[in-house]
Amino acid sequence: MGGDFMSKKQNVVKGRFGEEASVEFLKRKRYKILDINFRCKIGEVDIVARDKSTIVFVEVKSRQSNQYGYPSEAVNYHKQRKISKVALYYLQSKKLFDYDYNIRFDVIEILDYLEDVKVNHIINAFELTV
Repeated sequence: MGGDFMSKKQNVVKGRFGEEASVEFLKRKRYKILDINFRCKIGEVDIVARDKSTIVFVEVKSRQSNQYGYPSEAVNYHKQRKISKVALYYLQSKKLFDYDYNIRFDVIEILDYLEDVKVNHIINAFELTV
């Protein structure tokens, strides 16, 4: 049981590192960060940002190797559907439907190879799926 707890703790630390790296990456690209870890009864989205007239919902996936595939591969149909529903809830709760925003779903992969961190930003990674 101790190993399970440590593994979960390590995943949380890795996840936070990935989210922080992604936020900094997006800021450098002049995105305006609207929310980080937005949660509601439906689920959660890692980052909500604005890129000019587009609201961007970003899922961050971090891995230390490609042994089990690329991080973005973990954003399967089920995960896309959940993110889409959270995005619709977010837009409604923030009354953003009243504005002429486009919406987009991106994935940021953080590949953390010991001292070499690579960021792969997949723009328009998937379509609204409900």
